[in-house]
Amino acid sequence: MFGWSIDEQRSFEVLDGYVAAGGNFIDTADSYGRRGSGGAGESERIIGRWIAARGNREELVIATKVGMSAELPGLSRATIRRGIEGSLERLGIETVDLYYAHRDDPDTPLRETLGAFAGLIDEGRIRYAAASNYSAERLEEAMRVGQEPGMASYVALQPHYNLMERREYEGELRSVCERYGLACIPYFGLARGFLTGKYRRDGPEIDSPRAAGVRASYFNERGFAVLGALQEIAAAHGTAVAAVALAWLLAQPTVLAPIASATSTEQLAELVACVDLQLTPAELERLDAASA
Repeated sequence: MFGWSIDEQRSFEVLDGYVAAGGNFIDTADSYGRRGSGGAGESERIIGRWIAARGNREELVIATKVGMSAELPGLSRATIRRGIEGSLERLGIETVDLYYAHRDDPDTPLRETLGAFAGLIDEGRIRYAAASNYSAERLEEAMRVGQEPGMASYVALQPHYNLMERREYEGELRSVCERYGLACIPYFGLARGFLTGKYRRDGPEIDSPRAAGVRASYFNERGFAVLGALQEIAAAHGTAVAAVALAWLLAQPTVLAPIASATSTEQLAELVACVDLQLTPAELERLDAASA
């Protein structure tokens, strides 16, 4: 959201509220940002200026990505090295804790990609490498290559996974994570805002950059069945619909932490409530059935 749907001041407010609530893990990418508001990399710049203003680098876990920016696509050795240099400069830090291959690059050999990540680890520019938007087959191959000398081994996978998007991850992709002990850190944990409960079958219209895509993807009987189940469970716990959706993710095998976006401190409070929310087996089964 930073540098895209909210400006720097509101981004600082959300980040301050997140840290005050006990949060420390921040996910961004070299491609995040909207043209006219700093463009690609603006999210990293905002986070970097916030870190500098607060002096809290050692308290944070920073994840960013390379390979999907229009200005710097792919996962060649040269691209990865240029990518980390740009991200470190924008973030104003010396080391990225978790550096993702933002999406698979079939035109670059995995040994070149993983060798480049290994070099950055040796130089102290990154601590760990991870994968995002990989198929199960390619992730399995990457994990095998990562066991070779001189190669980095991925420690995490960031897939598209939530109550509305289950099929791809819950098949062989989850099995690869289980076999290799990869932490699953899913993005779009709230299905681009659909699972917050703000969307209604009969309106009102939502003013959001993602609204059109949400309506096209999720405005159907399955989507509203999921929302109905979420709303009833949320009411039973006296919590937000978004907290229930994220708590379902946290209860899934291999999931370490879901990624979600907040555009205000009020939204943030609803999201962090998931940490203390324990869904019953019956509630989990109900959500599984509604979203099947």
